[in-house]
Amino acid sequence: MTRNGLVSGVLVLVAASGVFAANAGAADEVKPSSSRAADEASYVRAEDVVYGRKFGTALTLDIFTPREHANGLGVIWVASHGFVSSHDDIKLVFVERLVARGYTVFAVVHGCQPKFTVPEFLQDMNRAVRFVRFHARDYKVDPDRLGIYGASGGGYLSLMQATAGDRGNPDSTDPVERTSSRVQAVACFFPLTDFLNYGKPGESWEHYFEKALGRGALAQLKAAFDFHERDEKTGTFERVTDEAKVRGILKQVSPVTHVSEDDPPTLIIHGDADDVVPIQQSESFVAKLKGAGVEAKLVVKPGAGHQGWADLPKDVGLLADWFDDHLKASGNSGEKP
Repeated sequence: MTRNGLVSGVLVLVAASGVFAANAGAADEVKPSSSRAADEASYVRAEDVVYGRKFGTALTLDIFTPREHANGLGVIWVASHGFVSSHDDIKLVFVERLVARGYTVFAVVHGCQPKFTVPEFLQDMNRAVRFVRFHARDYKVDPDRLGIYGASGGGYLSLMQATAGDRGNPDSTDPVERTSSRVQAVACFFPLTDFLNYGKPGESWEHYFEKALGRGALAQLKAAFDFHERDEKTGTFERVTDEAKVRGILKQVSPVTHVSEDDPPTLIIHGDADDVVPIQQSESFVAKLKGAGVEAKLVVKPGAGHQGWADLPKDVGLLADWFDDHLKASGNSGEKP
């Protein structure tokens, strides 16, 4: 499936078109009325900037702007874990090192479980990247050099954006929706990459979680995979119960499905003792990227589990190094098909 076709092919399961308001140029969204100096010496934080709306709900991001030595580059932090996203998930430990390097950081909150499902998360992230690129000049960053990063579920969404971001809908009346959602570099921690081959070939994510972590852990994630599709006759949404159809959706929302030669440089950091997201997810994904001729690097943390290693904050610096290497010299417009 083409990049432009991913959202239209998968998100038939969620909202009809027009779910986002075409008001992204409103003054209160480009220049939010409330901002605070979170750290007088390093950055200004603008909170709850509205990047889109759906079903009467505002989608927001926070913007961290360096007070000094801004490098003119933007990176998007996906504030998400366990398929849950909230303003409280904007952890400064994942932001401050990037700001200190001169990056403007856009911390994105997406619609999440139990209300929304994985395909809807992807729709939100596409919208967020489009919004950042459309307003990049307002935030004094280069629209052609955007990076994205996250951890766990946020890492997964980062890789989906890297592999399946698209060029936008040229027929949309909303100028934000006509804007590319491609990114030029990606770096992440312990991401999910393949829901149908999880832990080993042929094992589904559900079977792995139930076997390795128990039904309780599985139950905590199920709402994100409670797929629905619209019945055109009745106008209502019905649960998808056909196993083949569910597998088809899981394939389409797996980053590994969308690997191609034009994907951006990719860095993954993963512990080899992770029992939540097995390192196999990163190993197989990086191998496929390299097979497609994409620059990719896997940093393995010996003995580290999921999120729990002591030098995790320090390792955010490795992500910053990656962006230094691949955004500062990037000429990629993000407009590849």
